[in-house]
Amino acid sequence: MRKRFELQPGLNSLPIEKIQFPLKSRDELPPILAGLQWIFSNPDLHSKVFELLEKKILSNKKATGRNGMHLWHILVLGVVRLGLNADFDRLEHYANFDSLVRQMLGVAETTWGEEAKVFDRRTIRNNVALVDEELLKEINKLVAKSGRSVFKKKESDPDQPLEIKVDTYVLESNVHFPTDLNLLWDGGRKCLDLIDKWRQEYELEGWRKINDWRRRIKSLERQSSKIVFGGGAEKEKRVKQIVKKYLQNARDLSGKVGQTIESLKNLPILLDQVEVIDYFHRMLDKHIDLVDRRLLQAEKIPSQEKVFSLFEPHTEWINKGKQRPPIELGHRLLVATDQDQLVQDYDIPLRECDVDQSIPVADRIIKEYGEGFIASISYDKGFSSKANRQDLEKKIAQVIMPKKGRKNKEESEAESTPEFKKLRNRHSAIESAINSLEHHGLNRCLDKGLEGFKRYVGYGVLAYNLHQIGRELIKRERANEEPIDKAA
Repeated sequence: MRKRFELQPGLNSLPIEKIQFPLKSRDELPPILAGLQWIFSNPDLHSKVFELLEKKILSNKKATGRNGMHLWHILVLGVVRLGLNADFDRLEHYANFDSLVRQMLGVAETTWGEEAKVFDRRTIRNNVALVDEELLKEINKLVAKSGRSVFKKKESDPDQPLEIKVDTYVLESNVHFPTDLNLLWDGGRKCLDLIDKWRQEYELEGWRKINDWRRRIKSLERQSSKIVFGGGAEKEKRVKQIVKKYLQNARDLSGKVGQTIESLKNLPILLDQVEVIDYFHRMLDKHIDLVDRRLLQAEKIPSQEKVFSLFEPHTEWINKGKQRPPIELGHRLLVATDQDQLVQDYDIPLRECDVDQSIPVADRIIKEYGEGFIASISYDKGFSSKANRQDLEKKIAQVIMPKKGRKNKEESEAESTPEFKKLRNRHSAIESAINSLEHHGLNRCLDKGLEGFKRYVGYGVLAYNLHQIGRELIKRERANEEPIDKAA
């Protein structure tokens, strides 16, 4: 059974609406918590956010049983984790020993006492993962739309049309740089690790020298990599010699692992555990074949056959034409910010180019705000397409999409107008937003799997938007408290 939050806080708990934040702190935590307090204190937004959380987490659940983590706790901890770019160990510390975080959670500031709430790392991790990408996108839409009111100079001012800026960057997966040789080693190593874990419990035979297998395969991987990526006389001959030896040992290991998998199927072991070792066994065989074809037969491997990580197989190999880094491993993250630097839309276009995203991102924002509410939209040259520009100009008054390559006279004149130049110069503000997103955890994804990757992005964008909103709220409160120097 779960609650939205604790309706009757204890004697040692401060109501969330009354929490005071340090107004002169330069740390990132107070603005993030101020943004969360803004959600909690805004009745309309509060109601909509909790309805979304209940629909996702509490659907088809009985309102009985022991108490689970409150919905508010899940949202706060998920946002704080990404906002501070923290792992779950650090998040556990904040949840149990940081007084501001515990006030925002609505629990006693200290963890001692009979009624004190203590958060376990595994409980935090499991509950934060209950929220998926789709739910976070809906919450982000509500926050970004409502957050525009925070940046108004006066409450009576009408909503200003949106000035949208669109760009992409690569959010990296948490993987090492792949080569066929080290991916082959990864497959063999994981098979040996899993067998070593089970061999005593299930009395698996034939693995008395498992440590020798591990040392031998690793040694051959190192020798092969040193020769393949090094130089010296008769390199081709030496490459073939060492790679043949490496592949022969890998094939012997694969055969032995295959026999063990067959025996595991007759034992009382969980089916999903057998599927894990079977996956790494298939990856071992796959890379035996790839190494043989590429290094011994000098065959060029088609891109669709390549895997860039055994642990995060969804990872893409992305070359955005930059000098540093030339190659990035992860996925493109598309962000669309407004004039207040709030992220109004984001997406993870899998295996698609930037030019394919020009119209979809504009259509999503128009659907959310209505036609005629986008005053301008700007892109960089990677999104450029004549057909896309003509289509967007039918929906949006100002479309800033610089053309790639040589321009004719008409195009040069269009890109030389004062309005075009002004909006194109403003487009660079999105680089600041991207840098801030990377600082809020969206530089390298620490969660596993594609679903974890998407959820990580959702929490990161939400943390960024709440940081922007909270910073503005603290700035205004600080301005109201600071005395005016009449002599100035």
